[in-house]
Amino acid sequence: MNPVTPMSVALNPIPSLPPAASAPPSYLVGQDGEGHWVAVEAGGRAGGIFRSRQDAIRYACLETGCRPGDVPLAAGPIPLRLS
Repeated sequence: MNPVTPMSVALNPIPSLPPAASAPPSYLVGQDGEGHWVAVEAGGRAGGIFRSRQDAIRYACLETGCRPGDVPLAAGPIPLRLS
C-alpha cells in the first residue's frame, strides 16, 4: 500500500488592484438667479451655462461618467461664479 502524500497546491494570490483613480466630480444642475440653466461641479472648479436643462444634464452626465446620483437637480437658484 502506498502512503498518501499530501500535494502542495500553489494558490495564485489575488492580484492587487491598482490604486483607485480619483472619482469624477459630482455636479449640480439648476438655474442661476437670472433663470439660465447651469451645471456646476461640487467644488466650484468647473461648470457652465446651457441653453436648456437637458443640455446641462447631458454635460454633467458626461463629466461624471453617468453614475446615478452624481447629477442632482438643485431646489433653488445656483450661484455661478465666473473667474
